[in-house]
Amino acid sequence: MDEQNNILALSNAEIVIHLGKRFKEYRLSCQLTQQEAADKAGMSVVTLRQFENGKIYNITMGSFLGLLRAIDCLDHVQELLPEIPVSPYAMQQVIKNKPKRIRHAK
Repeated sequence: MDEQNNILALSNAEIVIHLGKRFKEYRLSCQLTQQEAADKAGMSVVTLRQFENGKIYNITMGSFLGLLRAIDCLDHVQELLPEIPVSPYAMQQVIKNKPKRIRHAK
């Protein structure tokens, strides 16, 4: 899947199915069994198996975060929804209202 070009054409369920397949690749590269990954994620091995096989596509956000934690990828969550950059107008207002110098009373 060329994500940049095709992600918009996929349904939510299809995206989750792709994530399940990709999770399996990560789990195997981490040399984790399904049981070990499920234990680390705090979920049942049945749910994990269904997620990896594309048979379940409505796992909770908590479960998904647990799965990311199990394969040491939790730090990538910030990339899913990055902070909104400060608009040029807002930055101009901050600069405009910034004092030129600070004077202390004697």
